[in-house]
Amino acid sequence: MKANYSTEERFLLLGFSDWPSLQPVLFALVLLCYLLTLTGNSVLVLLTVRDPRLHTPMYYFLCHLALVDAGFTTSVVPPLLANLRGPALWLPRSHCMAQLCASLALGSAECVLLAVMALDRAAAVCRPLRYAGLASPRLCRALASASWLGGLTNAVAQTALLAERPLCGPHLLDHFICELPALLKLACGGDGDTTENQMFAARVVILLLPSAVILASYGAVARAVCCMRSSGGRRRAVGTCGSHLTSVCLFYGSAIYTYLQPAQRYNQARGKFVSLFYTVVTPALNPLIYTLRNKEVKGAARRLLWSLGRGQAVQ
Repeated sequence: MKANYSTEERFLLLGFSDWPSLQPVLFALVLLCYLLTLTGNSVLVLLTVRDPRLHTPMYYFLCHLALVDAGFTTSVVPPLLANLRGPALWLPRSHCMAQLCASLALGSAECVLLAVMALDRAAAVCRPLRYAGLASPRLCRALASASWLGGLTNAVAQTALLAERPLCGPHLLDHFICELPALLKLACGGDGDTTENQMFAARVVILLLPSAVILASYGAVARAVCCMRSSGGRRRAVGTCGSHLTSVCLFYGSAIYTYLQPAQRYNQARGKFVSLFYTVVTPALNPLIYTLRNKEVKGAARRLLWSLGRGQAVQ
């Protein structure tokens, strides 16, 4: 039976306190990933904005993904580092709800944006002659705006539903952030089943609907590739889609595991490490995934370095 309702308006984030010997290692790894995330995504945005050759729909959406990743990991990492470095971290309920809303908004925006990027790649591979007309600047702006708006709408709805639920004391949150499944473990009283069903339905929509779009897009890509007679065309198509598919698998695999299971079955110890992967590791890997074998981005980086070196030589 649940404990009495708590009047305490703060949460104690336990983080990785069960593994004290692991905390210094995690601190170093998380800090490294955070620096890589900020550096890699900032460079990607800078190159996309400065280089006219990257002013295409694919890089336009990639620029938005870089902004989402930088914001997403920033909403998580600072309190995580404080938790790993110092004493137990107490968060007021208002701060906890704000962090939850921010991370949900950015994470949900990434879900939608990855689906939009899959549609863009399917259009480029399956309709190459009509691609310029299909992926117009106006449509690209509308799709990017829909990604941000969809993420914000989902976050506000989920946070508002959770805020209506009383939480049982003591307010010990067995996580390193205020994440929805961990907070639902503390929920009690009120019309619990109805609220949790509504929240679960919202998570299903924001995760499975974009997943269906991605699967349909890559199904169309696979059919188009099979019909190609040129091996060079196949290689270009696979190269266009391979990096995005890797990013999708990394993000969606861990996010679906975390959010699409009932609160009663949520394993908090395992959930912390899964959350660490999609909130910290994946945003750090994305710039590498998208640029490691990308000739256009490498060329843009060389041109930027050359122009900077030339400017210093003139001075």
